[in-house]
Amino acid sequence: MRFFHLKELSYRYNRILEVNAFSFAHTPNLTTLQLNINIIAYLDRQALNGLKELVTLRLDNNLLTDIYNESFADLHSLQKLILRNNQIAVIFNNTFHSLSKLSILDLGGNKIAHLMPLAFEGLDSLNNLYLDRNRLAQIDSTLIGGLHRTLQVLDLHGNFIHYMEEKFYWKFKYGYYVFRSWFGERWRRLREEEEKCTYDAFISYNSADEEWVMEQLLPNIEGSGFRLCLHHRDFEPGRNIVDNIVAAVYNSRKTVCVVSQNFLHSEWCSLEIQLASYRLFDDMQDVLLLVFLESIHERQLSAYHRMRKVMLKKTYLQWPGLDCIDPAKAQELFWKQLKRALRSSNSRSPDEEEMEGNVQNGPRAGEKEHLLNQTQMDEEPHYVMP
Repeated sequence: MRFFHLKELSYRYNRILEVNAFSFAHTPNLTTLQLNINIIAYLDRQALNGLKELVTLRLDNNLLTDIYNESFADLHSLQKLILRNNQIAVIFNNTFHSLSKLSILDLGGNKIAHLMPLAFEGLDSLNNLYLDRNRLAQIDSTLIGGLHRTLQVLDLHGNFIHYMEEKFYWKFKYGYYVFRSWFGERWRRLREEEEKCTYDAFISYNSADEEWVMEQLLPNIEGSGFRLCLHHRDFEPGRNIVDNIVAAVYNSRKTVCVVSQNFLHSEWCSLEIQLASYRLFDDMQDVLLLVFLESIHERQLSAYHRMRKVMLKKTYLQWPGLDCIDPAKAQELFWKQLKRALRSSNSRSPDEEEMEGNVQNGPRAGEKEHLLNQTQMDEEPHYVMP
């Protein structure tokens, strides 16, 4: 018996172990097939043959370890493929090459550690690609570069990415797809609601550095009349943490990142600094200030190094330790420079900033210079702090 008129079929919650060849030969006109929330470990390469009208396929929350291009060879109408929360470790070349109409591909929550060079070949209509919560360590432009004409959402959060090819940043306007994937249109709505800044600066820091923020930063900066936004004090109770962070960044003239070893290992701090840099790319506003509390080896700052190469002219401040010749004088200079940076316009031209740096930021006799300007660095600078 053939069910020619059947359009939607659901086998959810059935503890299905495998899907054999031609399992749906009697339902050739399906548009939606739900095989999610089972224990499917085996999908025959011909299991989906004949489903030429299929638009949505859900295989999420199963035990699949491998997927092959033959499995999707007949699915020329497919627009949405959900493979989230399986055990997939590798995406092979041309796995999706026949899915030219696919707009949503969800591979999140798997064990993907490697993407073959042609893994996404043929996805000419892809808008949303979810690779969150996998085991990816690097992304290069050849892998996803061909998708740049159509891709709107790329979710990579929850991976172990320590390297992105430099070309990738230029091609994708660093951060654009990542933040659209995390926040969707949420950040745009918040920007419209909060155009007028309430704060002079949002302070992004790890809780392990709270003592320095409370005992040093607040008395010296808020005591001089600046309005600061702090997590524990100014975030709206009951509001989603991501919404609070977005609101804080966009409702503050500047974002000051208090960088330490603890900061670099914090997921939330990473989100905050990337969102501030995204604001810089989107609005072309010089909003990001980095304050280093301790010496950080350049290897740990490779991501920030690549970010710096496409930023507007930036200012980096080093908190002077007690080993300075004159700690009190060095700290006085530090606070003076930080206040000047907080007062600076977000839209200064590089020429204006360079002139200001030449006039005001030159080292004084007998003092150690703690302000590092991008133009004073080499083309391939070392970030080891003094």
